[in-house]
Amino acid sequence: MDFAHGITAIDTGFHRPRFDASHLIVDHGHAVFIDVGTNYSIPFLLAELEAKGIAREKVDYVIVTHVHLDHAGGAGEMLRHLPVARLAVHPRGAPHMINPARLVASASSVYGTEEVQRTYGDLVPVAAERVIEIRDEAVIEFAGRRLRCLDTPGHARHHFSVWDERSRSFFSGDTFGLSYREFDTDKGAFILPTSTPVQFDPVALKGSIARMLLYKPEAMFLTHYSRVSDVERLGRDLFEQIDAMVAIAESSTGLADRHEFLKRKLAELYLARATAHGCTMSPQHMHELLSSDIELNAQGLEIWLDHGRR
Repeated sequence: MDFAHGITAIDTGFHRPRFDASHLIVDHGHAVFIDVGTNYSIPFLLAELEAKGIAREKVDYVIVTHVHLDHAGGAGEMLRHLPVARLAVHPRGAPHMINPARLVASASSVYGTEEVQRTYGDLVPVAAERVIEIRDEAVIEFAGRRLRCLDTPGHARHHFSVWDERSRSFFSGDTFGLSYREFDTDKGAFILPTSTPVQFDPVALKGSIARMLLYKPEAMFLTHYSRVSDVERLGRDLFEQIDAMVAIAESSTGLADRHEFLKRKLAELYLARATAHGCTMSPQHMHELLSSDIELNAQGLEIWLDHGRR
């Protein structure tokens, strides 16, 4: 889907339609990708370049907001096809792009080895000389366009978000939450936070969201899924839900069935808010669409309870 200011959302084909987006920015014949999905996503991204008539040697950067595999798993494979592009990544994430062994091991501990192989394939290492470590407030320039990178932890400690001055928008990875288009109503987009394992930090996450809101963005481009506006309202929704998720987590202390309790209470929270937002899907359908996030958010809250608060 094409938006103003040379921005295109490309469905990476991960899991289901309109679940995972890569964003392409084109300016004066040059291009940048922000997040790239998995190895299996790369044909879709290359096809979009071809459709727009952008030569592969005109792609200057591949930017990954963080190195979770649905965002950066295909980065090494992508760079094989882009002869001059460099990979821009948070300093904490850079070693995992150069040597992805620990990244694969971490994902395997969450999803299982067979699932990681089936879903992501063999990760391709990125040559160190093609990696740029992006620190807070660093500016990436291409074709006269400035992309400012802000350190935005909370979902992950190695996360940054990209401020595009031209469109007055952030490419926020997972910091500004998840918004699936199936939940859109006449009230606008529906949003929920993500506490995916293993580095959820609610205080840091709220601080990162607040920092982005200071820019008065006209829109956020989320990896899950693409452009949302009415940013102030969505920010308030995220703050409320982060607090509610923390309260649910803290109420689970000492329970023998803690994980199932967390999943049940998170489902109740999200479905109640979606219904209040005007979603008319059946509760069963809403739960089906959110089930993987409910599971991962429960895992992330458990890790935060056991380790993060220390």
